[in-house]
Amino acid sequence: MSFVVNLALGLLFGIGLVVSGMSDPAKVLNFLDLFGTWDPSLAFVMGGAVITTFIGYRLVFRRPKPVAAEAFHLPAGSAIDRRILVGPAIFGIGWGLGGFCPGPALTATALGAAGTYAFLPMMFLGMWLARRTVDRHTSPVAA
Repeated sequence: MSFVVNLALGLLFGIGLVVSGMSDPAKVLNFLDLFGTWDPSLAFVMGGAVITTFIGYRLVFRRPKPVAAEAFHLPAGSAIDRRILVGPAIFGIGWGLGGFCPGPALTATALGAAGTYAFLPMMFLGMWLARRTVDRHTSPVAA
């Protein structure tokens, strides 16, 4: 059941990306070009996402448990460490250089957007390297 719910939500997200035009890397690049062809539409999409998330979290956490799971899975730690700072910085640099973040990149693949086929392998390589680095630093060390 959880897989079906996640699949439906992912498809809904992908449709939203296509309808809003956010699967086009030019949208992101134009948003970042403050002194050129600046396009503020991404700010409105992000604002809508923040408002929706703010309301959604308030409604969801009133429930004793999630609809499609046995319990909420929330992060245990709240410390701001190097991983919290470096990870988003790398994500942002990749987003700015490539014009894609992971969701729109996958959506743009189905649309045949230029640059996607170069971006996706590098994105997956980066995810693999990040996971490998985390696993290496968190695995128990034999004495």
